[in-house]
This record gives sequence, structure tokens and C-alpha cells, in this order.
Amino acid sequence: MDRAADKMRAEGLPDVAIETFSRQRARLRAGEQGMLAESDIEAVESLPDAEELPDDPSGAREALDAAIVLKLNGGLGTSMGMSKAKSLLEVKDGLSFLDIIARQVLGLRERSGARVPLVLMNSFATRDDSLAALSAYRDLEADVPLDFVQGKVPKLGADDLEPVDWPDDPRLEWAPPGHGDLYTSLAGSGMLAKLLDAGYRYAFVSNSDNLGAVLDDRILAWFAREELPFLMEAADRTESDRKGGHLARRPGGGLVLRETAQTPDEDRAAFQDVGRHRYFNANTLWIDLRALSDRLARGVLELPMIVNRKTVDPADASTPAVIQLETAMGAAIDVFEGAAAVRVPRSRFVPVKTTEDLLSLRSDAYVMSEGPRVELAPARLGTPPVIDLDSEYYKLVPDLEERFAGGPPSLIECDRLAVEGDVRFGSGVVVRGSVRLSGPRTIEDGAVLEG
Repeated sequence: MDRAADKMRAEGLPDVAIETFSRQRARLRAGEQGMLAESDIEAVESLPDAEELPDDPSGAREALDAAIVLKLNGGLGTSMGMSKAKSLLEVKDGLSFLDIIARQVLGLRERSGARVPLVLMNSFATRDDSLAALSAYRDLEADVPLDFVQGKVPKLGADDLEPVDWPDDPRLEWAPPGHGDLYTSLAGSGMLAKLLDAGYRYAFVSNSDNLGAVLDDRILAWFAREELPFLMEAADRTESDRKGGHLARRPGGGLVLRETAQTPDEDRAAFQDVGRHRYFNANTLWIDLRALSDRLARGVLELPMIVNRKTVDPADASTPAVIQLETAMGAAIDVFEGAAAVRVPRSRFVPVKTTEDLLSLRSDAYVMSEGPRVELAPARLGTPPVIDLDSEYYKLVPDLEERFAGGPPSLIECDRLAVEGDVRFGSGVVVRGSVRLSGPRTIEDGAVLEG
């Protein structure tokens, strides 16, 4: 008897999801911990550069009519104090992530004449609110559904690897399987078959909170012309990226993605060496849907596991210890023969993971350009301001907005803003250079802070 499979089946999850999870659990039972040692990989010395790819207008036009924009939209932004889809958060000029994404897709259609549908991978928690918000954009309708719903997997007891029971809140018995679930959910939901039947072949995939990730004609034309099954966008690692995952190479040539949770303790220094491991995954992918369908026809994708150890109630450390099995969608670079990566500029990576990111993006350090596209103001010369806010007072969006009730300060000339304690900002505040503030205090309207 397989309690995990039975539980998933009773929840109505598709067979491909059940088989994928069952294989991962079997690997865990066999002792696999999802680790990738430094001795098992080699550094990536160089990558093709997206900015040096040739212009190919005719190739781009042909490929665009077979392309979709796919956004991962399952996050609630709970780490920032949100209880609805993170993509509904206002980020720029009164617009939410989803507003800007919808306008990007509609602008692309108008510019190119191609059909280019927007497809969301929602979670059960984000679906209703997100679709309601997009109903304002009636022109977004296409010949395929606007969304599909990602799956979920049972949390496993840390001692017996059996599904946990938590009658106090049965929802806590389930965990998101990571964005590597993209492939399983595409197939299990029937969306992959619908896309292929409608003549779509190329999927441009990114997170809904990364407004720098817009479909690039040159990359698409090159991806199609080279007949690549899978392409990852990668950017240069800096010291600020040293704790994030990096691209590496298997001995023999194949590319692989290594995340922090997959790194043995003794290899931490090598993992964080940005001179050795030079590229990080921007979590923006290009996928040949035919190649994905062919690969899934041969069996489920055996993506490297990420073994997360938590408690059944993540907000209560006294609750039983559990294991959550996850995968990263970029890890598929290791399972597609002929998969590649391309170096992209930092401007294509503008994620919002913290309230510091949100404050910076809302400020004049970023501008809305044609497309529309959110990018650093030219005066920033490619370098964003460094924002360090006291997590006790600024970690959650409501707390941030209470302390910046008059709007974000001007950060276009700011190198660094560090705030310790409870500091409240008036409207029209300007920050220049490196400024450090301690609270409690209030910054008056129109104040100019200079380091």
C-alpha cells in the first residue's frame, strides 16, 4: 500500500504527478539527499552572449506566431505579509505585476502581428484573484486557456517518510512541489496538448515578479533556428548573488543547475566563489514544447530533488518535523539532451523577493520604458541602489507602506540606504549617496538626505 500515492489520487491529482512524486520518494528512501558535490561538477567558463546574437527579423516573425508567454503565478507573497497573489501587488505607476505583464503581451501582439497568448501557471490560492484582475483586459483572450493550475504534494514525516496527518488544519498536510512542477502540471492539466494542437511550439517562461523578463526577438529567433530543446537565461554572478544557485557543467559537457540546498557543507566556499562559478540562473527559460512532449512520452522527468526540512506548521517550530520534496524548473537543463544557456544582461533580472526590492522598484531608480518594460533609470548606469531595511519594522508590505505613506523616496542618486529602527518618511524625500538612519524618528516632507 502506498499511502502517499493513494492520498494524491484521492485529491484528484493526475497520474503523471503521482508517478513523479513516487519516484522522488523512492529516491529519498534509497538514501538520495539531492546533493551535488563540487567534485561532481566543473565550472562554466563562458556562454553565448544574447547581446551579440544576430538580428533575424524574418526568423523572429515566423517563431513569434508559434510562441507563448508563460508566467509562474503561484506565489502568495506570504514572506512579505500578503494573503493574495503576489502579482496583484502594486509595483509601478499604480500598476500591478499582472497589469504590466498583460500590457507587455498586448504590446507585443500589436507590434508583431503575432497571436502570442499569455498563459499563467496559477496555484489554487492565486487562481481566482488573478483571473478576476485580468478580466479587465478582454483583448487578452486567445485560442488556448489563460491558465492552468500547478500541483501539490504530501508533506512527509521526517522519521518514516509517510504522509503527515494534521487534523487541526488539513491544508498544512500539503506542500508546493517547487516550480519544477511546471512540466508535470503542463502535461497533467492537459495544457501541453492544447498548446501543441493549437500550433504553439515555443514557451518563454519566467516568474510573474520579474518584470525585466520580456520576450526577446533575437533570443527567440536563435532558439528556434538552432532547434534547441531547452534554453536557460543566465547572468553574471556578483557578491550579492553568492548564496543563490549557479550554473555548472557535468564532466563530459552537459549543463547542470546547483542550488544552495543541494550543496554539501564542505563545498559552501566553492559554491559561493563567484569567480569560479560565474553564472546564476535568472529563472527565465525557453522551452520547445514538442521536445518536452517527446521527452515526457519516454517517462517522467527525473529532476534533481531539493530536500527541504521544515515543520508541518512552518509558523510553529514545535510541530512535527517534515520533509518537503521540491524541484527547480531550471534543473531540467540536466535532462534535455542538447540543452543550452545564454548570457543575458542584468536588466533582464528584476525580481521582487523582499520589501527592499519593492521599495527600490517603486522609486525613481526604475523607470517604465516602451513595451512596457520596467528597468533601471539610465542615470543608474546599470547598478541598482542597495537597500537595507530593519526587518522588525519593514519586512511586511503593510509595515513598509505605513512608514512610506507619502510614497517612496527619490533613490535615483542613492548608492545605499540603510535603516535601523522605526523611521517614518514624509513625501518627496530625496536620498543621495550612502545614507544610514536610526529610529525612532520621522523624516519631514521634502527632506534631502545626503551621505
